[in-house]
Amino acid sequence: MPSKTPTTAPAASNETPLIARPITAAVILVPVPFPLRSIRRRDLLLTLPLLLLVLLLLSLSIYLLYPSSPTLTLTRLRLNRIAVLTSPSLSLSFSLTLRVLNPDFFSLWMSSLHVSISYRGNDLGFLDSQPHSAVRPRGFSYINATLDLDGAKVIGDVIYLIEDVAKGVIPFNTTTNVHGELGVLFFKVPIKGKVSCDVLVNIKNQVITDQNCYPQGLHEESKAVDVS
Repeated sequence: MPSKTPTTAPAASNETPLIARPITAAVILVPVPFPLRSIRRRDLLLTLPLLLLVLLLLSLSIYLLYPSSPTLTLTRLRLNRIAVLTSPSLSLSFSLTLRVLNPDFFSLWMSSLHVSISYRGNDLGFLDSQPHSAVRPRGFSYINATLDLDGAKVIGDVIYLIEDVAKGVIPFNTTTNVHGELGVLFFKVPIKGKVSCDVLVNIKNQVITDQNCYPQGLHEESKAVDVS
């Protein structure tokens, strides 16, 4: 009889069976750089017009609020009389009309007027007046004044006076000053204007033969002058 080979049962294994785990995919986020140049350029294009507008408004405000001196024009100058006395001295009288232009956007109050006359740099006399008149914004007003001198002494220029009398023409210089106040909001800003005129007077005909007027700081001839 054939012999039977004994079979042995498989030994029990102590190993843990492998379990399949799900694989997780790692996602790496890479930051995308912002276009800084384009953003800066866009911001510049947006802020530049605004900045220009602010500068324009600021310049306009300064132009409107900054006080300016009134513009004086001697529109009429008339010789009433002139005489050379034996002292030697002069007796003369001038009548003038002054045009005051207010270039500001605020009212101008004129408080005083000073008119002086000189011969070859030497003062002969002056006139002080208080017009107490107002000039509206961007408007103008007229002031009339008469300067009378009786016996104005001419001491240092006697020789020149004798020569001018022999020629029949005497040169004079008139200076007119206006003082006032400009009402800027709640403030009073002192303001003044000045105009000077070189005048040639014919003592025989008692008329003004030539005249050259210029405001303070300028030497432009004034055309709108009536010397009748």
